[in-house]
Amino acid sequence: MSGVEDLFVTLGGYHTVLPPLEAVLRVFMAVIVGSLIGLDRELRKKPAGLRTHILISLAAALFTLITFELHQQFAVVGGTRTADPVRIIEAVTAGVAFLAAGAIIQSRSGVHGLTTGANMWLAGALGVACGAGYYLIAIIGTVFALIVLVVLAKLEARFNPKSPDDDAGRGG
Repeated sequence: MSGVEDLFVTLGGYHTVLPPLEAVLRVFMAVIVGSLIGLDRELRKKPAGLRTHILISLAAALFTLITFELHQQFAVVGGTRTADPVRIIEAVTAGVAFLAAGAIIQSRSGVHGLTTGANMWLAGALGVACGAGYYLIAIIGTVFALIVLVVLAKLEARFNPKSPDDDAGRGG
C-alpha cells in the first residue's frame, strides 16, 4: 500500500479494490473520449459542447468506479448477493437522458438539439465503458461516433442545400 493511500485511509477513506493507477487511467480515458465527441459540438457552437461532454463522460466513469468498489465492499452478506452493479447503467442512462432531453427544443421551424442530446447520451455510455475498464469498446464507440459526427455531417452538407449547422427539422 502506498503512503498516499495510507493517508486517505487515515482520513476515513477506504482501500480500493482497483489499483489507484488503473482508476486514474479509467477516469483519464473517460475525459479523452468525452472530449473527442464533445469537440464536434463545440466547433459547431452547440449549447452542450466540449466541457459538457467531458463532464458527462467523467461522471459516468466515476459512478461506474464507485459502483464497482461498493459492489466489492457490500456485495455478499451471508453468502447472498445484495448488490447489482448493472444498475449503474440504468442510473447513468436515466440521468444523462434527463440532461439530453433538456437539450432538445421543439419549435415551429422544427426540432433542434436531437444530435446534441444523442451525443450527450453517448458520452455517458462511453464514460461507463471507461469506468468499467472496457477501453476497446470505448475507443470503438468513439471512432464510430466521430465517423457519424464528422463524415456524415460532410455528406449531409454536400447533399442538403441547407448549412450543416442549420439543424431545423433535422435534429442537430
